[in-house]
Amino acid sequence: MTDSAGFKLTYGTMFDPPEELHSRFSQATESVKTQLGKEYGMLIDGKDHFTAEKFEDRNPADTRVVLGIFQKGDAQDAHAALTAAKKAFPSWSRTPWQKRVELLRKAADLICQRQFEMSVVKAMEVGKNRMESLGDVVETAELIRYACDRMEENNGFVIQMGRDPLRNLESTNVSVLRPYGVWVIISPFNYPAALTGGPAGAALVAGNTVVFKPSSETPWIPRILAECLRDAGIPDGVFNYVTGPGNTIGQALIESPDVDGLTFTGSYDVGMRIYKTFANGLYIRPLILEMGGKNAAIVTKNAVIEDAVIGIMRSCFGLQGQKCSACSRVFIEKPVYDTLVERLVAMTEKLVIGDPVERETYMGPVINEKAYRDYQNYCEELNQHGRLLTGGKILSSEQHAHGYFVRPTIVADLPLQHPLWQTEMFLPIVTLAKIDSLQEGLSLANSVKYGLTAGFYGSPEETEIFFDQIEAGVGYANRPLGATTGAWPGYQPFGGWKASGGSGKNAGGYHYLQLYMHEQIQNRVRRL
Repeated sequence: MTDSAGFKLTYGTMFDPPEELHSRFSQATESVKTQLGKEYGMLIDGKDHFTAEKFEDRNPADTRVVLGIFQKGDAQDAHAALTAAKKAFPSWSRTPWQKRVELLRKAADLICQRQFEMSVVKAMEVGKNRMESLGDVVETAELIRYACDRMEENNGFVIQMGRDPLRNLESTNVSVLRPYGVWVIISPFNYPAALTGGPAGAALVAGNTVVFKPSSETPWIPRILAECLRDAGIPDGVFNYVTGPGNTIGQALIESPDVDGLTFTGSYDVGMRIYKTFANGLYIRPLILEMGGKNAAIVTKNAVIEDAVIGIMRSCFGLQGQKCSACSRVFIEKPVYDTLVERLVAMTEKLVIGDPVERETYMGPVINEKAYRDYQNYCEELNQHGRLLTGGKILSSEQHAHGYFVRPTIVADLPLQHPLWQTEMFLPIVTLAKIDSLQEGLSLANSVKYGLTAGFYGSPEETEIFFDQIEAGVGYANRPLGATTGAWPGYQPFGGWKASGGSGKNAGGYHYLQLYMHEQIQNRVRRL
């Protein structure tokens, strides 16, 4: 999004937005409130599809509020969506890539036209604050546009190769990247726009047809995305939106032989189950997995402390720590430990916790009752084995009484052998430890199975050592905008190593679109 004054919204600029963004968000809030409680169908083969069983989408900031009523799909609905996608594939895959790009860019424009409405829905549905909600929506449009740009820049990925040196024959070779077929996208609750629309845009631009199933915690935003794709003129059956439990409709999608590729973003345990299930097919199929993180920031004695404090705070407690890129471990050299911790605690205690649609709110609620209970259990364990410097409690005052509100929590003196140093808690909890050197910090940072993002604060010379030795798909150095968070298409692509990712290529990056296509070499021979 770029306003009349030239402001361009990205993750890095969202902390100081122009007044226009707040005024338009407030206007959209009143409009969205008039839509609460409506029923929404699935979209299969271009038509609304309803089921006998329904489920309610409730506001985690006030669980008395029903945001919408959605369809509780099952295996039969999964089959219907896959059948529609399979039927639509031949025509869509043969649609000139230029036409596919045109339609997807139109969809991105429609997302931007609805960005304030979608941002309000996201704040109510996910619990993101205003600017994070708006950033997620704008990033979705940018991810789709970036995929279109890569297709155009590479001329549809048709490349002339060398000619065979044959006498009396002309032998030409062409490399063509072609779509796989039907692609399933299973997206998480925390980024229901970007992590649905981004993969869907790439798959569709590449020529695949798509079935996407969002988290049952956040079905409304993906429904609006589906409407934008429909209204852009993308043909019936090319994309399909289904809702329902992961153990029924989700499992049916994963197990179906009609699926040619799949993108999943979520937990390590679920991702590995999908990986093993997908391996039972007749042949190897592409699988793009993003499976979480246990992300560390390292601070040396040469760091600019104020940059480190604000960057760590933003990455620890943005979206209530419910990001796979959230900073959950901080390793600090002893000479600056006390100063950094004192300032980090002071800044954290000033954060406003409340309804995320309100302007002053920084932290909204956690997503559901399970996360709420997990927070309490983790804090009890941490209080027994470490020292809680701030937080560790739920909020139960009148304004917080009907939502899942918790305090941001900072923990010191937790023994490094404790399993919570290794566990992705996915909550606003961070553990701190003193280190004697950068090398010790790198060793501890790399000691987990995950390798998604990592942050560093120190000298230029130390920065080079950090990038050389850190085991993570994304590294940030000396970044006050976020120690371990801040991905944006075309700027900082997003993807993980080790247990955090399965493709080796980062979303929003130069190499991501190619994951949705496979190569065919076309050799043509004629006599001279």
